[in-house]
Order: sequence, then structure tokens, then C-alpha cells
Amino acid sequence: MPDFLTFINEILWGSVLIYLLLFAGIWFTWRSGLVQFRYIRYFTRALKKSFIPQPDGLTAFQALCTSLAARVGSGNIAGVALAISMGGPGAVFWMWVTALIGMATSFAECSLAQLYKTRNRHGQFHGGPAWYMEHGLGMRWMGVLFSVFLLLSFGLVFNAVQASSVAFALAHAWDIPKWLTVSVLAALTLLVCARGLRGIARLTQWLLPLMALLWVVTGLVIIILYIDRMPHVITLIFTGAFGWQEAASGVVGYTFSQALTSGFQRGMFSNEAGMGSSPNAAATASSWPPHPAAQGIVQMIGVFVDTVIICSATAVIILVAGLPEKPLTPDEGILLTQHALVNLTGHWASGYLGVMVFVFAFVSIIANYTYAENNLVFLRLDTRRNIWLLRTGVLVMVMLGAVVSLTLVWQLADISIALMAITNLTAILLLSPVVKTIASDYLRQRKLGIKPHFDPARFPELKPHIAPGVWEGLPRE
Repeated sequence: MPDFLTFINEILWGSVLIYLLLFAGIWFTWRSGLVQFRYIRYFTRALKKSFIPQPDGLTAFQALCTSLAARVGSGNIAGVALAISMGGPGAVFWMWVTALIGMATSFAECSLAQLYKTRNRHGQFHGGPAWYMEHGLGMRWMGVLFSVFLLLSFGLVFNAVQASSVAFALAHAWDIPKWLTVSVLAALTLLVCARGLRGIARLTQWLLPLMALLWVVTGLVIIILYIDRMPHVITLIFTGAFGWQEAASGVVGYTFSQALTSGFQRGMFSNEAGMGSSPNAAATASSWPPHPAAQGIVQMIGVFVDTVIICSATAVIILVAGLPEKPLTPDEGILLTQHALVNLTGHWASGYLGVMVFVFAFVSIIANYTYAENNLVFLRLDTRRNIWLLRTGVLVMVMLGAVVSLTLVWQLADISIALMAITNLTAILLLSPVVKTIASDYLRQRKLGIKPHFDPARFPELKPHIAPGVWEGLPRE
């Protein structure tokens, strides 16, 4: 089975997805007018009113923290370690590339999610890729397919990845039995998930920024303490990105292909740009100003924060400590980061990292759950019984994190990412004229010096496909 899954991964990542991701990122960078560079100055304006509770949806900040919670997990620590061990330091460069071009892709998918969002029976916003596949493309079957892939990925597989990383980290730090770690994680997950989307959003909006800041500060402290090693680290990253480095004694040589593939795989697993996950959070927001592009701008910043800032903190810790002597198995990914931090700061760092991984994994699991439940709504299966079946499935996968092979779980995660991404990227590329319309309308109003306001009446070709009552009659101030 592992050999078969490896073969499938090589086909999906080596022959299909890397080129599709590159094309989509470059295409939307051009179609949106260099959105990740020109619109970034509007980020703070798009977060206005972010701390004032909204009656019909999450605030922009809550939606951003929820999507970041799903992004920030073992992928930021164990995933970066795996990328470096399999692709060398150059993989870090290609992770940065996935972030920079992925910001445009994220803008596209999250703006579309905002545009085609609907209200549920309680008046709350819902939406995501499945919705724009149905309403924007008229392909409900595609939305159903995407929802099934997402339920398998975020409802099941990814949660085992997170739980397994935590179990390994705490077992290594304090010899805590893996079954005990995953049991506590499962209990906390059930407690929070039972509070629903708003309860999860309220938790992530204060817990996630705190933990992310702590990890970034950790990286900065390492840079300051070992500033003399930083020129060498930077040289390794840029020469390794194109396979220019030579194999040194005790260190394997990495090719351009290894660096590119590993960087894209782990970068996408971490920042999720193009995967179609973060649009599920973006659609729930009461966007301000009331324009779909505003939430697209907010969400694309999440890609930058996740990969260029948080993942880079992990990469610095590993590379300052020294490259691994051989490629690691997925089981050893988290251990590499632990060993690196311990070598640089002392034994206490092993437990510190264990706590960080636990909290990152916890917020990631509960955010993953919100995505899965959201797609039950699209499938019209959001009955009380089915919701509890989903919660049970999440808990079972968390518990399996103590016993299942992490190599197998990572392979399944990579396949599920690829299937989700291929479906979602196909949809947003077909909807790229709509993305251009949204981006142009937002920028036009900004240039006129007025607060952007989306008026469906100005776009008769879009109005029949937009849910009534979502964008009409919104206040301008």
C-alpha cells in the first residue's frame, strides 16, 4: 500500500499539481492586477469593524483567525522539517514562492466564496468552493465532489496528522504515553466543537495570534543569538533552491526537482492556497467594506503570515542547528525540530515545543471541523445525527493518531490535498473573469476615493447567480 500511495503522489505532484499551482498563481496575479502587491495596503482597512460582533456572520478578523487556525498546525513545524529533509534548504525558497503566488490564488478563491455566499435558516452566512461551483459554474456535481474530498481530508485524514505529531512531540519531551495525549486532545476537541462555529471563532481569535507570536519570537531569538550563522543559512536556501549546492561530508546533495516538489507539497499543506479550504471561513464573514474583494485581501494576508513568517521561523531554527544527515521519515519530522531547538537553547526547549505543537494542532483540528461541518450544509446532510457522526469521526481520527503510521497518514494527506486542489483550481480558473470583475470594481472605487461597496445591479451577468438579500441594501458606513 505505501508503494502504491507513493506512486499516486508522484503522479499528482510531479506531473499535475505543481504546474497547475504555478499556472493558477501566475494567472491570477496577472488577472487581478498584481493583487498581492498592489492591494496589501488596504489590509488594515478591510479589518475595520473586525472586533465588533456582527449579527449575520463572523467578523473579518474572526474569519482570518479561523482560516489561520486550520493552516497553522503540524505543517508549520513537522511539515517544514520534512520539506528540508527531503528537498534540502532550497525547499524553503519554494515554500516562499508558493506563498507569494498563492496569495493571488487565495484572493481569487476567497473573493468568490464571499460573492456566492448564502444564508442558512438561522440567517448566518455560509459558503465556500462548493457554493461557487454550484452557483457560479452551475455544476452542483462538482461541488458535491469537492465536499466529499474536503470531508475526507479535513474531517478525517488531517486530524490524524495533527494528533500524531503531538503524540510524538510529547512522548519525546516528557515520555507522556501517546494514548493519553490523543485522549486529552480528543476531549478538548469535543468540548469546543460542541459550541459551534461562533464558539470556535471566539477561541481562535485570541489563542491563535498569541501562539503564533510566541513561535515567531522564538525564531527571532534564535536569529539574534546565532546572527553569525545567518549568512550561511541564507546562502544554503538560495543555492539549494536551484540545486547549485554541492554535497558536503555527512550531508546529502539535493536536486532542483527535490527542492521544488518538497517545497510546493509542504508549502501548500501549510498555507492551503488554492486548496479550497480557507474560502469556507472567508464566506462566513460579514465583510467590511461590503465588497467580496475585502475578505479576499484579508485572507491572502493569512497565506503570507503562515508561510513567509511562521514557517520561516521553523526553517531558521532547523537550518541554524544544521542539516539532517539523511532524509527523514514522516515520523521523525517533529523530532528534527525538537532536536534542533534543544541543541540551540537547552533541554527545556523540548517541552516548550511539545506545548506549542499541542496548541497549534488543537486549533487546527477544531478549524478543520468547522470546514467539514460547513460542507455538510452544502450536501444538505446537516442534521443533528450527521453532525454528531462527523464529530465522532473527527475524534476517532484524533485517537488513531497514537497508533497509525505517520508515513501512511502523510501520504493520504498529500493525495487528499491534491484531489481537493485540482477540483478547486479548475473551478476558480473557469471563474477567472468573475475574479477580474471583482478586483477591478474594488480598485476602481478605491481610486475614486470612495469606500468600496458591491452593488449586484451593476453586474447583470452576475446578479442571477448571487443569493438574494446577501449584497443588496448593505450600509455604506
